[in-house]
Amino acid sequence: MIGRHPPARPAAHQRRLAPLLAASALGALAAGCNSQPVATTGAIEVADYRVRHPIVLADGTRSLDVFPTGVGRLDPRQTADVDAFMLEYRRYGRGILLMEVPRGGPPAQAASAERTAAFLTRLAAQDRVGPREIAVTAYAVAAPSLAAPIRLSFQRMQAKVSDACGLWPNDTGTSNFALDYSNRPMWNLGCAMQSTVAAQVADPVDLVRGRPEGRIDTVKRVRDIGQLREGKDPSTTWRQDGQTDVKSQVGQ
Repeated sequence: MIGRHPPARPAAHQRRLAPLLAASALGALAAGCNSQPVATTGAIEVADYRVRHPIVLADGTRSLDVFPTGVGRLDPRQTADVDAFMLEYRRYGRGILLMEVPRGGPPAQAASAERTAAFLTRLAAQDRVGPREIAVTAYAVAAPSLAAPIRLSFQRMQAKVSDACGLWPNDTGTSNFALDYSNRPMWNLGCAMQSTVAAQVADPVDLVRGRPEGRIDTVKRVRDIGQLREGKDPSTTWRQDGQTDVKSQVGQ
């Protein structure tokens, strides 16, 4: 008995299938060669003020104007200011401490400035800032009739806003229908608050990482563990003697 062979596919069907296979192969090849990242658009305005006005760490100048109150001396308030300024320089200062002394004023003012500069050098030595760390220079007095201070300055890392505040790229009035009714905050919104927060930071590194934990109070821990073993409450009892009724004092 002669076996029957399966019927051959029509030639027209094979001709229709060949272009589809070729297109699939080209698509797979193109997908394998395309290594570019997905394109993103930057046309959407950032709404978060912390992203529009970020706080960054950068080098800045710290300065203190010292006004002589006598011949070669300072009042107690300015002496305390200089002590605090020297302490900040020892902790965070970079480079030298610059002392700018006024020149070109009246003779009495110039003599007072010279003696005050020498007094500041001695005061800095008491605060462990040596003469080699101080560079003395002069600046011209613009108005001899006004008080000319001695300016102390140094460089240190500070926290500040990356861009300048007070910029209004768009009109805040009713000039653009699409902008007025977009319900988006103005560009300058939040910049002043970010600047205020940055100015209040004592150590800018606190914005980057947290501080490590301090030493454990061993005496209190041993006492609390002992109270727990005895079945007592280890919490601290706060007492306030001489409590006064606030309501009874109103109107007196």
